[in-house]
Amino acid sequence: PPPDVSTMPPKKKKDAGDDDQSMKAARFGRVKNNLSMGFVGLPNVGKSTLTNLLAGASHAEAANYPFCTIDPNVVTCVVPDQKFKHLADTWKPPSVVPAVLKIVDIAGLIRGASEGAGLGNAFLSHIAAVDGIFHLVRAFDDDEVVHVDDSVDPIRDLETIQGELCLKDLDFLSKAREMEKERVRKEKGLSRQAEVPFSDDFQSAYDKCKEMLEGNVPVQTGEFGIGEVDAIKEWGLLTTKPQIYVVNLSKKNFIRKGSKWLPKIKQWVEAHGGGQVIPMSCEFEQELQDLKDDKAAQKAYLDDCTKTAADMGLTGPQFVAKSVIPRLIRSGRVALCLQSFYTAGPKEVRAWTIQKGCLAPQAAGVIHTDFERGFIKAEVCNFDDFKALHGGQPSMAKVKEAGKYRQEGKNYVMQEGDIVVFMHNVSGSKKK
Repeated sequence: PPPDVSTMPPKKKKDAGDDDQSMKAARFGRVKNNLSMGFVGLPNVGKSTLTNLLAGASHAEAANYPFCTIDPNVVTCVVPDQKFKHLADTWKPPSVVPAVLKIVDIAGLIRGASEGAGLGNAFLSHIAAVDGIFHLVRAFDDDEVVHVDDSVDPIRDLETIQGELCLKDLDFLSKAREMEKERVRKEKGLSRQAEVPFSDDFQSAYDKCKEMLEGNVPVQTGEFGIGEVDAIKEWGLLTTKPQIYVVNLSKKNFIRKGSKWLPKIKQWVEAHGGGQVIPMSCEFEQELQDLKDDKAAQKAYLDDCTKTAADMGLTGPQFVAKSVIPRLIRSGRVALCLQSFYTAGPKEVRAWTIQKGCLAPQAAGVIHTDFERGFIKAEVCNFDDFKALHGGQPSMAKVKEAGKYRQEGKNYVMQEGDIVVFMHNVSGSKKK
């Protein structure tokens, strides 16, 4: 490629450090199973197009006009999952229920939103309502798609969005300090003129957050003690949410996996606390999805894109053209610390969503509250053992013979890919 273009390194089996990054952000998150990700970015960077693509349907009216998505548009997208597909293909039940991820397309943000410019205040309350952020930036030129600042510069766009979020958080921070001051003053019966002593955890958390936010660095990337985390959780900061940076490239640059902007974006992200950067192309994804009713045409389209890269001398697994949509959905789930367990039988195969670290009784409660209340035990088999042993049969018999079918109690920590039957006793019924 030309000297101004930096190519992406081959994709690792798993994005290194993603788990660490998401666990850092998870400290501040809500503990529930139906968490949501929101697309955040300037107007016209591709948020609605990408939300439509993720849902596999045209929901948001993707008009080329700033603020066309005023009410946040919510879609649920099916989580791509090979394990789930294997179970469904094995049992072939009449009912198949996959896991889904809720994604919110939030109206475009402009400079000054923290003071209410554009749809500023509504926009920021919509961000407050989601649990994680897909931070979408535009790195493609297209005269037909206007840029809100009249030129394409993803670094300036990153600065704008992060700047607005950090400014809003500085505002939240000073309000939190005033509220704490008032609380301590009343508790200790101090006069309004008296110096109010803050707890060590509150003061150090406040100082660290203030320094990070003034440097345009999201709070979720910082190092904090348990007491500090507890204090920060109370403040409702926007930048405590996990962020994934998504770069919308032109189809041409996506095919050759290179753009002059990518190294600069990566550098900017590293300088602002680090995080996962996912390059993709709405143009490429849209053309691919338009062919969804014709599998042969889709294959031909992908082969043609791979050949275009090969004609430039770009070969190897990282230059094989394929959709990034499944990776986006999976990264959203990882960022929110969500995982699946399965129930499988002749009537239904279903994937259930729980948070990492969830114990067996709480997982049972996701199916029905009675299962948690009357939890006796869980009969568990890990998916990998099932796949290796079941020999094509929709049955646990061979797994049991091999001693891989376990009984677990109430302290069992659920693992990704567990296939489970919960035993409970509330209303005299002993089994699900």
